[in-house]
Amino acid sequence: MPLFLRLRTLRTARWAAGPETGSGTIWVLTLCLLIWFTAFTVVLVAGIRTDRHRAATAADLAALAGAGQAAQGQDRSCAAARRTAEANGARLVDCALTGLVLQAKVRVPARTWPGTVTARARAGPVEGGDSP
Repeated sequence: MPLFLRLRTLRTARWAAGPETGSGTIWVLTLCLLIWFTAFTVVLVAGIRTDRHRAATAADLAALAGAGQAAQGQDRSCAAARRTAEANGARLVDCALTGLVLQAKVRVPARTWPGTVTARARAGPVEGGDSP
């Protein structure tokens, strides 16, 4: 086959492929990036939700421990709440005793995000005596 026919055939083959040559690579990379971003978002949200549950648990336990010492006064009840919060990896931010009801606010460092997660809890005797 003469050289000019081979060149003409080669040019025709390239033209037939059109502007779509190599677009599959871009689509695959885009899909990989989308999957990676979705997985990253799921892990981040799951981590923050887990930290929120850790904070709520620490606040509940701190409030219960403090309410158990409510008859001894605010200092002792808040000290008990602080010890319990620290034992659960949290920091007691606020503690208020009103009568026999203790309100506690704790902060937990977030593990998947730079920051903290805050939770509040309240514990004390049941009023009215009627429980569901």
